[in-house]
Amino acid sequence: MGDAAGPGAPELREICRAEDPARIEDLLRRVGVFSAEEIAIGRELVEERLQRGAASGYEFRFADRGSDIGGSLGGYCCFGPIPLTQGAWDLYWIAVDPAARGQGIGRALIDALHEAAANEGCRAIYIDTSSRPDYAPAHRLYAAAGYRVAARLTDFYAPGDDKLIFTRAIYIAAG
Repeated sequence: MGDAAGPGAPELREICRAEDPARIEDLLRRVGVFSAEEIAIGRELVEERLQRGAASGYEFRFADRGSDIGGSLGGYCCFGPIPLTQGAWDLYWIAVDPAARGQGIGRALIDALHEAAANEGCRAIYIDTSSRPDYAPAHRLYAAAGYRVAARLTDFYAPGDDKLIFTRAIYIAAG
């Protein structure tokens, strides 16, 4: 799985560990764009996965930093099928440690999402995100990975903060 983005790509893991809620909370604080409420939700999703397993509907990929289990996260993403749809998935969260940007972590996480989605018969992935300027690095990552803005909901989050909905089709190899 570690070669999703090519040679030298960061190693990713799928299994959630007991220390991950605290590590995700720490990472989201370091990113510096998320509110306290958003950080709490990011933590809650991994706690739900730990409690309910696959029944939670949330899948994760983690890019660990350091060799010890208690080390920090270089990045992570959370994704899964959208309830009541056929083959549509959401990328709920993706975050990369600011100190680790430019090392291929974001792209490796996106590639791991695409691989999981294709393997599970997903036909399209959606990303709901803010239009704020501090989200520009994420917007560039999505565009580089083949996503396009499918919708813009004006003043959705707050006055001047639109909701952007990015999408990308997933092609399943014939086999």
